[in-house]
Amino acid sequence: MEKQSVTIYTVAREARVSMATVSRVVNGNPNVKPETRKKVLDVIKQLNYRPNAVARGLASKKTTTVGVVIPDVTNAYFAELALGIDDIASMYKYNMILTNSDADDRKALQVVRGLMAKQVDGIIFMGHDISEELRQEFSSSNVPVVVAGSVTNDDELPTVRIDYQEATKQAVKYLIERVDGPVALVVGSKDSTINKRYRIEGYKQALQEAGKEFDEKLIFETHDSYAEGYKQSQAIVDSGAKAAFVSDDGVAAGLMNGLTDHGIKVPDEFQIVASNNTKTTEITRPKLTTITQPLYDLGAVSMRLLTKLMNSKDEDGEEDESKDVILEHGFEKRQSTH
Repeated sequence: MEKQSVTIYTVAREARVSMATVSRVVNGNPNVKPETRKKVLDVIKQLNYRPNAVARGLASKKTTTVGVVIPDVTNAYFAELALGIDDIASMYKYNMILTNSDADDRKALQVVRGLMAKQVDGIIFMGHDISEELRQEFSSSNVPVVVAGSVTNDDELPTVRIDYQEATKQAVKYLIERVDGPVALVVGSKDSTINKRYRIEGYKQALQEAGKEFDEKLIFETHDSYAEGYKQSQAIVDSGAKAAFVSDDGVAAGLMNGLTDHGIKVPDEFQIVASNNTKTTEITRPKLTTITQPLYDLGAVSMRLLTKLMNSKDEDGEEDESKDVILEHGFEKRQSTH
């Protein structure tokens, strides 16, 4: 015999109350007589009834669910941001649906449409630029979106991040002062907003202030992975560079191991500064000097901002105008630089 699914209707029938009463008990509404509440809770326990979050949301026009879009769930940077998001989501009693976009435009559009179909209250988007289709999806929906730990090519979306331009400038200046020779910049796509508008600008500023020539050939593009950093190590050495600022910690670790395997000593012959201060920077030998980011806080503040946007939308149908939130970054000198 096929097992029947237990619904709110089943509970109401067994407890001999209305479905509205069951709903009030499930949602913790105080306007229920104690004996009625006990009767309903007993039936819920007996039938092992699990309230459906979406169905519960339809009654209150709220699913108490937020969607989080991560470009790569295996990347330590995004994983640490997600911890901060999850803690604040739990505090505000929101469920979290974690999705992986593979840093791919079509997949990102697909997962966002999937989240919208699940009637999420808000979305935290991680990753870089978005396609025109995804931009339209965001703007045509009344679901608030916050970008965490990055910037996108959509200036309408509020972001929570550090000052990438200033951080890059600081790291590159630090390296220029310590090496006799060119300093390379290792980033993802040169055309993405975070690199074109912020990191490359910070790199140019550092060179200009030090009276150094800018050379396009010293900017290296990689996908954010250890293997990419390892693969690029020979080309970076061949460029004549004596140091590099690397925008992804996995890439920085790959570059360092690639250099070591080519017989180049870090930091004596080549110096490296990483960008995110994830656990990767501490488990390498030598340990990586790095820009420090408050990763947990970036996630937590993003979720807090999203709750504000969701609540303001509920109260008056309008979203509050929200500026970018820029958190402080720092600098941790370790063993990959002198």
